[in-house]
Amino acid sequence: MVNVLMVAEKPSLAHSIAEILSNRSMATRPAKTGGPCKVHEYKGQYKGKPATFKVTSVCGHVFSIDFEAQFNNWDKTDPAELFSAGTVKDEANPKMHMRKHLKTESASCDELVLWLDCDREGENICFEVMSCIPHIRGNNVRRAHFSAITDKDIKKAMANLGSPNKLESLAVDARQELDLRIGCAFTRFQTKFFQGQYGDLDSNCISYGPCQTPTLGFCVERHDQITKFKPEKFWRMSLAVQTENSGNLYADWQRGRIFDQGVANMLHGKIKNIKSAVVQSVSKKAKAKQRPVALNTVELLRVCSAKLGIGPAQAMVSAERLYTQGFISYPRTETTSYSENFDFRPVISMLQHSTPHSIAAQELMKSSPNPRKGEDKGDHPPITPQRNCSETEVGGEAYRVYNYVASHFLASLMKDYKYEQTEITIKVGNEVFHLTANREKEKGYALALTNVGVEESVLPDVQKGSSLNVASCQLEEKYTGPPDYLTESDLITLMEKHGIGTDASIPVHINNIVQRNYVQLVSGRKLEPTELGVVLVHGYKKIDPDLVKPQMRASVEKQLDLIAAGKTEFKIMVDYVLNIMLRKFHYFVDHINMMDSLMETKFTSLSSAGKPFSKCGKCNRFMKLIEAKPVRLYCPTCSDTYSLPSGLHIKLYQEKKCPLDDFELLLAASGGASSTGFAICPYCYNNPPFPGMPDPAPCSSCLHPSCSQSLRRTGVTACSECDDGVIYLDPSSKPKWRLSCNNINCKVVVKIFEGAHKVDVLDEACKTCETKILFCEFKSGKEPKALEGASTHKGCIFCDAIFSKLVSVRSATRARTAAQAGKSRRGRGRGRGGARGGGRGKPPRDKMSNLANYFV
Repeated sequence: MVNVLMVAEKPSLAHSIAEILSNRSMATRPAKTGGPCKVHEYKGQYKGKPATFKVTSVCGHVFSIDFEAQFNNWDKTDPAELFSAGTVKDEANPKMHMRKHLKTESASCDELVLWLDCDREGENICFEVMSCIPHIRGNNVRRAHFSAITDKDIKKAMANLGSPNKLESLAVDARQELDLRIGCAFTRFQTKFFQGQYGDLDSNCISYGPCQTPTLGFCVERHDQITKFKPEKFWRMSLAVQTENSGNLYADWQRGRIFDQGVANMLHGKIKNIKSAVVQSVSKKAKAKQRPVALNTVELLRVCSAKLGIGPAQAMVSAERLYTQGFISYPRTETTSYSENFDFRPVISMLQHSTPHSIAAQELMKSSPNPRKGEDKGDHPPITPQRNCSETEVGGEAYRVYNYVASHFLASLMKDYKYEQTEITIKVGNEVFHLTANREKEKGYALALTNVGVEESVLPDVQKGSSLNVASCQLEEKYTGPPDYLTESDLITLMEKHGIGTDASIPVHINNIVQRNYVQLVSGRKLEPTELGVVLVHGYKKIDPDLVKPQMRASVEKQLDLIAAGKTEFKIMVDYVLNIMLRKFHYFVDHINMMDSLMETKFTSLSSAGKPFSKCGKCNRFMKLIEAKPVRLYCPTCSDTYSLPSGLHIKLYQEKKCPLDDFELLLAASGGASSTGFAICPYCYNNPPFPGMPDPAPCSSCLHPSCSQSLRRTGVTACSECDDGVIYLDPSSKPKWRLSCNNINCKVVVKIFEGAHKVDVLDEACKTCETKILFCEFKSGKEPKALEGASTHKGCIFCDAIFSKLVSVRSATRARTAAQAGKSRRGRGRGRGGARGGGRGKPPRDKMSNLANYFV
């Protein structure tokens, strides 16, 4: 018996593949390590032998590239070092335990079949999965190639397994490394430089990206065209002629517009009193609108933004969801040509039973499909419908995306839209005018895409030499207008034209420049640059235009294609690009004053921004609170800046001070009925005083032995909702006492002892579960019934029968002790410092030495 592990890219995809290959007879169980990826099991044949199959999945990339821990501190690392700093690949989402999941499920397996998406990213994930399963190698690792989640495609892929492509995976590795090193170096430098200078940038991070910045450059270039535009006055003739049945018809002046008023007045003066127009000619021309080529990703994104009002990022989410549910084929493709053996009839026949598409499909069944010749990029087939879809199955937005995919498919197979254009040329004096009208002749693909037809109108039945009465002849004064801001659709077109990003990454880059507050999405899905976005692009152009031009990124993309084709080596290409960008980085740093001179004309300096808020522990003078992003405190006397949590309400904490540095403590709260809050010392938050503390470090993570806010005085038990949090007593929550998790990203709140006069965490632990013992005291007459008349009580909130009645929300469990929680912490992420530890475990061996060293 052969044991085969099959791995897909998403849980929903694994379910669909297992359902098809097992003929809907698989058994499903949770993964042995927990998490979102279930395991589907069935029996069958593999390589001519009886086999047991396990089908599971990952959730996108298993690993992400990052710098080694010593390079993740922004204050201690020169950004130039990042061009050569050591890198590591850590789990992209450690909470999913994906490496452990793959290792556990593969332990009893002899064969591996990879069902990752069939693009470069998918090839890269193939090798990430293989690195987690080192005992299966060589011919025992196979790769499935498919483009749709249908019985036919999946079973065909299973019968024709290939091998993963190492070269395409290396191209992704090269792109990831280049983007990390280049992006982080420029981002860290300019973020620290400008946030240390200005108080109203309204952006947490002044980021640079090899694709993101040229994308922003397109938007600012159009903005510059608009702001520099100078309207010009022009004149045009408006002629109306009378008809018996159609009322007045307006003719177009053959000269179009005149920019010289004297000439315009002269021409108008010659004909303004003439009351009849002579017909010079009547012509009829057959015209047509070509049916579209097959649908690729970029065209889908363009249409979703321009006609459906769905942004590129959300359109891609909807398309991927439709794909994983089997409604459409793979939505990431550059190809616009159907393969020669594509069988259109089954799909057309299927769409006959779909109400929105039935008329077009029935018409198409009467003739032979006639697709235009598009371009075959050698990747996936065009996007096509795979089965009928209803709005109740996928929701309104995804249903609109599906409807367009189905309509475009039918339209691409139908005849061209044909119409007849009639033009009557008339003459008034020596001036020539034209009357035009259109009449539909053959609907063609307009049966499927209903918004492509022409507007029909009727002209009078006249002959050459006949006359028409002139109703009016006016000389109109007009002004030329500026171009409009780029729409998302326009921007996608420019990005594709200049080779910025891929069909999959284009939505991400557009979303990034909006999230960074470089552009704003305004009415009509237009992208209007902010002052920050404009200044950045103008600054790059002053220092080094290559940093914002699309040609540089397009050149890198071509180099990546060479890696994928095996025409250049990974290291040679990466070193070549990094060498160029390091020189550009040094030049940028040396000339940053050129961008700074633009910044100071638009933004307020730190010394002039903010309002006096709390006292500095160094000079004992008031620091200013800068509430614009990123939120921070600025001391004008010391010229120091201290970052604060974003998105929270910041207020003083009862004039309490940190015993280590004498800074006034602050409270950061989310607000609302179930709000969480925590105390912070501005200095310690940015400069953790003890080893093992996270960075940034709220007071609830501090290891100070005597401070009333520290974890040693408030920690209760480990948080089971996150990997590295400790549940602690929030001293600021009186009288509505609560326990919260000291991981600022965790939202666990446990409400306890409401109305108590005093609550303390005692220095003793429960003998059953090792949770710290709590003590509560109520004022006389306000004791809850559970205390049976007593005003005080102590015990474990989990094990004590009385306390369990006073805990209204029990979000935390006793899975681990606080000390155990500290052991599992690891530093990770860009710029987040080193290893994390702590908890309510043993104190540092020499805590007094730590304090002494801190003060020195």
